[in-house]
Amino acid sequence: MPQPDNDMHIGNRIKAHRERRGISRPVLGGLVGKSAEWIKAVENGRLQTPRLSMLLKIAHALELTDLAVLTGNGHAVSVELFAGDQHAALGAVQAALTEYRVTPDADGAPDVAHLKSRLEQAWRVRHASPDHRSQLGSFLPSLIRDAQRAVRTLRGEERRDARRVLSGVYQLADFYVAYQPAPELVWMVADRALTEGQEADDPYVIAGGAWAMVQALRDAGRWDEALALARDAITQLEPHLDAAPADWRGMTGALEAEIAYVHARRGRHGDAWRHWERAERTARLLGPGYRHIQTSFSQLIMGAHAVTLGVELRRAGEALRAADAVDAAGIPSLARRSRHLIEVARSHAQRGERPAVWALLNTSERTAHETIRYNGFAREMLLDLRRRPPTGLATDVHDLCQRVGIAG
Repeated sequence: MPQPDNDMHIGNRIKAHRERRGISRPVLGGLVGKSAEWIKAVENGRLQTPRLSMLLKIAHALELTDLAVLTGNGHAVSVELFAGDQHAALGAVQAALTEYRVTPDADGAPDVAHLKSRLEQAWRVRHASPDHRSQLGSFLPSLIRDAQRAVRTLRGEERRDARRVLSGVYQLADFYVAYQPAPELVWMVADRALTEGQEADDPYVIAGGAWAMVQALRDAGRWDEALALARDAITQLEPHLDAAPADWRGMTGALEAEIAYVHARRGRHGDAWRHWERAERTARLLGPGYRHIQTSFSQLIMGAHAVTLGVELRRAGEALRAADAVDAAGIPSLARRSRHLIEVARSHAQRGERPAVWALLNTSERTAHETIRYNGFAREMLLDLRRRPPTGLATDVHDLCQRVGIAG
């Protein structure tokens, strides 16, 4: 098989490396969350060059360590520079997720009420810790195994309760496996969260699993599927909203916000803001003191969502005006606050305002260093700053890159 050369289109490079690895289009599509037809269209040049996040998934699936092998720019571009290194606990979390057992435990099941309490504590730790990924990695393996054991062993209504908890555990695990070099785990936990909710016959738990799956579909470019699933989940919740706890309405708002995000990602300005307004009305109805634990949905986060919509729609002015109205320090979740600062940095990057990009990324790292370390957008901006540091900030850029794990 001839080696790809520097004059080849990026789609031809993907095809050449796929064939050299002996991987079919359906298999590669499955690894990166796309159809075989999509892979073919990219290889043939009928679709534009995939986004960086998708190129990273393709590079991982093809076991390439250098993005330049696909981009053909002649300069070594480490996949890890963009994607971040594998978290130390990933192997343990993956082992717990893939430890398939069907036999009930002879010693009996864990107490479901205690499992629920552990899950609630895990959510609190996840939002309060700057090293939230390491914190999740330390207790997820045992929490996954114990919740799975409860579902295997219990029967009747107790089993339904255990399924609710297990779905919640998978929803939490979704935050850990995101941005890790194991994209198949993102699909696994989202699918399991949705399935356990369906087995429990609980519309709210189903919607929580749907929320995780919508994000996986969105990031894979499967926009119509993401929109259909979000709408379906909202439809299931709506008949119960008048009598249900506030979190049920909060979940509908979070799903509307995800619909807005999908429309923004595909460049549909009017649809994006129409659904943002629906979500914002829900947030106002719930009041300024409300926050949904899984999704962080709240009045304050709707302002952060407005920044992201502006960035995705390539309207940096709109994004920055929205950012001016957000009290970033007031976002309770350190991980979500750090991500918001990255989104504001993206809007400044679109305007070429490099000192502001550095300042925001620096603050993001000091807020929650494990958010920026595994965020591809942040790493891409840092690499750009390292190539062309703002005047007087070369040392500061170098130091920040070192803290984030970008050596050199």
